[in-house]
Amino acid sequence: MKTLCIPLITLLLITATAFSQKIVGAATYKTDLKIDLKLDSTTVSNDLKASLQAQLRKSMQKEYTLNFNTEASLYTEVEKLAAPAGPSASGIMISFSGGSDILYRNVKESQYVEETEIMSKPFLIKDTLEKPNWELGKEVKNIGDYTCFKATLTRDVDSQTFDSLKKEMVKKTESKTTTAWYTLDIPVQHGPSSFWGLPGLILEIDDGERTILCSRVIINPEKTIVIEAPDKGKVVTQAEYDKIQEKKSAEMMEQFQSGNGIRGNSNSTFIKIGG
Repeated sequence: MKTLCIPLITLLLITATAFSQKIVGAATYKTDLKIDLKLDSTTVSNDLKASLQAQLRKSMQKEYTLNFNTEASLYTEVEKLAAPAGPSASGIMISFSGGSDILYRNVKESQYVEETEIMSKPFLIKDTLEKPNWELGKEVKNIGDYTCFKATLTRDVDSQTFDSLKKEMVKKTESKTTTAWYTLDIPVQHGPSSFWGLPGLILEIDDGERTILCSRVIINPEKTIVIEAPDKGKVVTQAEYDKIQEKKSAEMMEQFQSGNGIRGNSNSTFIKIGG
């Protein structure tokens, strides 16, 4: 019996390895953001607040494609035509603008490249991947046709708010727990946005403020999938980019506090976020 078991185990390992080497796929994800606007209740009615939150949530719902193979992945936003802009019934119109980031990740070489921008200036972030410290759970659920397992990631996250009296950005660090659902049916370490490092493709992410849900997966499609790192923008490290972003955010908040970020007339108000 022992003589027969050894070749069988070896065959299973070879088969699994060969399968993972052949994996090429494309996954579609949709994002949804929970909005909680902090507005002065003495000047903004509940109906107006609800209208603003609904507009913000809709403007920030996006669709992304993750092209992947065993070694690398490319995460890009799906381009779509913008709906004609116009004031809502409340007289408020919100415009959310920003660049379409491209994120390339190579788990074999432990590096990532992200093409992004700050106030229309292009940057190319190149840095080393640090594998997340996921805690694997025992809970199971189905997402579409895939059996998924739960994993959680707890990490410290920095946030910034603008102090109008001191006229400076105030940093705050708090612990955040992210829940992921991944499937071993697709044994690659990739996932949407910045999430990766599990033993199967991540199909769902929920960090309490944002959800990212996979709506479709195509494995080994007939059309050739190209996975190449982006190459446009000023090359910086993640730390260098964070410093630049912090400085620009402070400048933007100062302009917003002075009234330059709000434009309107007696009938409608325009709030511009980003860009």
